[in-house]
Amino acid sequence: MDMEDQGIIKKTVDENDLKNLVVVLGSPDPESAEIYAETVTTGDPTFAGPLAGVSLGLPVYHILEPEIKELIDPEVYQQQVGVMEMVLDAKSICESVRKIRERVQA
Repeated sequence: MDMEDQGIIKKTVDENDLKNLVVVLGSPDPESAEIYAETVTTGDPTFAGPLAGVSLGLPVYHILEPEIKELIDPEVYQQQVGVMEMVLDAKSICESVRKIRERVQA
C-alpha cells in the first residue's frame, strides 16, 4: 500500500465514524494481504507512510472471504472476482487476513 493510499485511508477515517467503515482487500497473495491488513489495523509495519504507528483498528476482510462473497450478487461477483478466485491461493490469502483481524479483535 503506497503512501498516497495510506493518506486517503487516514483522511477517510478522520472524516467518518469508525463504526461505519470496513476495509475489503483484493491483494493477490497472502504476504501482501497480511501487510495491507496490518496497515489498516495496527499501523504501517514498514513505518514509511502516514499510517506508521497509527492503529486504526479497522475491520478488514478479503474479497475472497465467504463473509464478503455472500454479501455480493452472485452474478456480479462472478463477473468481477470469479477468475481471481480460481487462480489465486484463496485459502492462504483469507487465512492471512483472518489472522490479523482476529488478533486485533482479541
